[in-house]
Amino acid sequence: MERVKLDFPAEAVIHRHPMTVRVTDMNYGRHLGHDALVSLLHEARIQAFAALDLPEWDMHGYPSVVADLAVQYQSEARWPDGLTIATAVPEPQGKSLTIYQRIYQLDSQQVVATARINQLLIDLASGRPVDVPEQVKQALSRARCG
Repeated sequence: MERVKLDFPAEAVIHRHPMTVRVTDMNYGRHLGHDALVSLLHEARIQAFAALDLPEWDMHGYPSVVADLAVQYQSEARWPDGLTIATAVPEPQGKSLTIYQRIYQLDSQQVVATARINQLLIDLASGRPVDVPEQVKQALSRARCG
């Protein structure tokens, strides 16, 4: 079986967000369900961009949409595990933001999962993707340096 393998760009981390596995995040296998994992990733991504004053619904005049998502599951998490989700965004190229996220167990730092999301900024008038605005690139660059 071919598995997704993602390389997490640690040098591009812009934010770390603490979270806790909720009992409602558990699946019938008694561990963090894949649907809940995507929800946790979304929350951490929103928090990361909000910390840079870049809400996903208005990134300098453009809302964003997720074009695709890949997840590499690496270990299990269970209620009430504490987690940290690191969000990394390498230098944007063209029309997409490539966002990497890595979920760690808070205590052991064991990797639970790594994800890659390609996000596009959309011109509402045309419905088409636009180049990533320079202001967004600058905000991401400042976050990576600090």
